[in-house]
Amino acid sequence: MATQKNQDMPNAHLHELFVDELRDILGAEKQLLKGLKKMSESAINESLKKAFTDHYAQTEGQIERLKQVFQSIGLTARAKKCKAMEGLLGEADEIIESFVEEPEVLDAALITAAQKVEHYEIASYGCVVTYAKLMEHTEAAELLAETLAEEKETDLLLTDIAMAQVNEAV
Repeated sequence: MATQKNQDMPNAHLHELFVDELRDILGAEKQLLKGLKKMSESAINESLKKAFTDHYAQTEGQIERLKQVFQSIGLTARAKKCKAMEGLLGEADEIIESFVEEPEVLDAALITAAQKVEHYEIASYGCVVTYAKLMEHTEAAELLAETLAEEKETDLLLTDIAMAQVNEAV
């Protein structure tokens, strides 16, 4: 197992990018915990509150899984601040502030913010799964693919809640 860039590794030229992206995703997931807590507290719809709470617990598991990914490639898990997540969560804060007085719109706005986060995560995990496969980091690829599937499921759940309960006025 490669502990650092190994020229014998297939597609070794991707190694530094792979590690950098893993550090970025780890930072993003840690930042997201705070955002999910705030979104859950702000949501009015009970299904949406539960979705945020459940995703909080899932995100904690994803952080542990990322630590396993680092371990599988012989590195210590080290996060870096994710500027994209910082921006997405900043936008979520603005949405909460803008629509706090309009409860009939707030949940729809929260879903919008949350789905932007999910789409960012889907794109990020999709890339690192590909890199792991190309470098034949089989364990890392499997762990990352598991998280990618969870992110896609969360996105679908948010869409279901929006369409069935939140977006249409009763």
